[in-house]
Amino acid sequence: MDQGYSKHQQRIIKNYYDNQGAISLQRLSELVTDLYLAEGKTRATKWKQAIAALKKLGISAARIDHLQAQDNPALLAQVVEELMAKQ
Repeated sequence: MDQGYSKHQQRIIKNYYDNQGAISLQRLSELVTDLYLAEGKTRATKWKQAIAALKKLGISAARIDHLQAQDNPALLAQVVEELMAKQ
């Protein structure tokens, strides 16, 4: 990791990767709100972003497919609550 980075920069990079799960979970919770308000193409884009966040958090492909097929932000909110309870 010492590719010419200062100690300070190395610490920032390390902290980012150490907290990547929490960052993805925060992003997913923001996307739930966005999905409640979104329509049309924007909604499809928000679902794509939510799917990417779910994959980063280790959610199974079958569960992701189910959530997307239901197209229900309330179900996604339940997943966020589950994940927050685990942390």
